Amino acid sequence: MEHSLDELISLYFPEREAEIRRYAEFLATDGIERGLIGPREGERIWERHIFNSLFPTILLPQRASLFDIGSGAGLPGIVIALARPDLKVTLIEPLERRVEFLKEAVEGSDIQVIRGRAQDVKKSADFITARAVAPLEKLKKMCWHMLKMNGSLLAMKGESAATEMAGVAHAKLHEITLAGIGLGRVVEVKKLAKGTPEEL
Repeated sequence: MEHSLDELISLYFPEREAEIRRYAEFLATDGIERGLIGPREGERIWERHIFNSLFPTILLPQRASLFDIGSGAGLPGIVIALARPDLKVTLIEPLERRVEFLKEAVEGSDIQVIRGRAQDVKKSADFITARAVAPLEKLKKMCWHMLKMNGSLLAMKGESAATEMAGVAHAKLHEITLAGIGLGRVVEVKKLAKGTPEEL
């Protein structure tokens, strides 16, 4: 069954409809003007960027803390925060012009923005998300120190997911289907305490 845009917005952002519409408009205007989104992406903002960022929400428990690293234009971090207002979401981005965009995009919300490279951030969270930041092994090295014990890195990946997982301990591929959106792949890498059965 085909879903209209309005139906999908109501389904996935029931508490934040106005905010996600405002963010989509900001992406399609300022995001393109400032070079954060490609010039031809305006017509595909919802399909390619916003709805595509929802897949990790299925894997996040209530009230978890989440860092979105290399957040760029706020994808998937802002989308996840608006779909799941129970989460505590922090966007981490090193480039100043992107940080300025993010601060404007989240103004009035409780989404935090930190300027810095993941490697240099000294805080920690239950989960970390990343979209198109780096290959899985490199991504893990960049952010592992920021993950709390028993937390997970949730990396959004395409068809290369299985290949990237090779050699990365405790990596699990989630193939997630969302109504009206389709299939997405999220690779989860769980941080286990040394000495637990899975770690041995």
